[in-house]
Amino acid sequence: MKDKRARRNPKSVSQNKAPLLPSKYAQEEAIGEGFSGASFSGAVFNLSTTIVGAGIMALPATMKVLGLGPGLFAVVLAAFLTEKSIDMVGRASRAAKVGSYAGLMGDTFGPIGRALLQVCVVTNNLGVLIVYMIIIDSLRYTSALSVALAVVFVVVTAGVAVMKLLEGSIDEPRMLPDITDQASFWKLFTVVPVLITAYVCHYSVHPIENELEDQSQMGSIVRTSLILCACVYMATSLFGFLLFGEKTLEDVLANFDSNLRVPFGALLCDVVRLSYVLHLMLVFPIIFFSLRLNLDGLLFPYAVPIASDARRFFAVTVGSMAFIFIGANFIPSIWDAFQFTGATAATCIGFIFPAAITIRDTRGIATKEDKVSSWFMMVLSMFTSMVAISSDIYTFSDGT
Repeated sequence: MKDKRARRNPKSVSQNKAPLLPSKYAQEEAIGEGFSGASFSGAVFNLSTTIVGAGIMALPATMKVLGLGPGLFAVVLAAFLTEKSIDMVGRASRAAKVGSYAGLMGDTFGPIGRALLQVCVVTNNLGVLIVYMIIIDSLRYTSALSVALAVVFVVVTAGVAVMKLLEGSIDEPRMLPDITDQASFWKLFTVVPVLITAYVCHYSVHPIENELEDQSQMGSIVRTSLILCACVYMATSLFGFLLFGEKTLEDVLANFDSNLRVPFGALLCDVVRLSYVLHLMLVFPIIFFSLRLNLDGLLFPYAVPIASDARRFFAVTVGSMAFIFIGANFIPSIWDAFQFTGATAATCIGFIFPAAITIRDTRGIATKEDKVSSWFMMVLSMFTSMVAISSDIYTFSDGT
């Protein structure tokens, strides 16, 4: 009877503290009893891998829109707000004794809240993985390595930019946005979805925390990861915009098809392109894990866990991959994908839902400062998203 009740109650599944890679058999759990939990550095690496995805490729283009001054400030502000929102979700989860983001939304807003979160995660992750597939298909490289390969991209870009800067062959970068009319002003808000998408990792925090021996370290792990990623993002934005200036494309990786006019320029372009695609190949399964888990929970809320049903696991996996591949062939650019997912699903996951959870405060743990911060985050997110969507609609209808 107990098993039947668990299968009929979707919340019971969402509240299980399942790690990113759960054991399939009890025997395997017994064999792994000597495992003392994930390390601090390992958790930082896992979370950073989730954060540093394809969004980094669009960040130099945000500098082109905002200028270096406001652009770099926006990168830092987005990191700060992300840390605050993750802290809100973490404290609320511990108070409610749930082990997943979906479980927390279910505890706070009921089945509708849980389903809404799952819809947003599915939408966001499909958009992100379509971006990955666009980049991978366009470069025709396959394989998988670590997040260190993303650093290779940053180092090479910075090296080439500094070399050309010393040669005097780089124009002085624009520090402020170029606002010439009303349309150019509203276009500033179109960078918001890109910045939000670049930092969204909330759906991966609980699985990573569940693997830790000392879960009190999670706050420090999140801060360390966000500081690391913010530094990588700032370096990419700065040196990418320095290197290509007003010719910076929406996907800066496409700029490396051109002649850099430096010694071994062609080889450096190949290193940059290959290293980043290899990085995406590693991140792809991590993002896909959350996609499959939330899509399955949305479609089959009363079924047994997907890991216990091979047919359902195969069907959800193949169906998702087919959708991602088709989407990558029909969506023209990564900027378009970021605009849609960033202004809708990513904004909800990253800021609106955490703020709403804190404002409702069903467990009575939120401070006055928490609620003030939540209202600020809620209003700012909704305003910028609406403006970004409106600006995109205007741009598309105007044909510019």
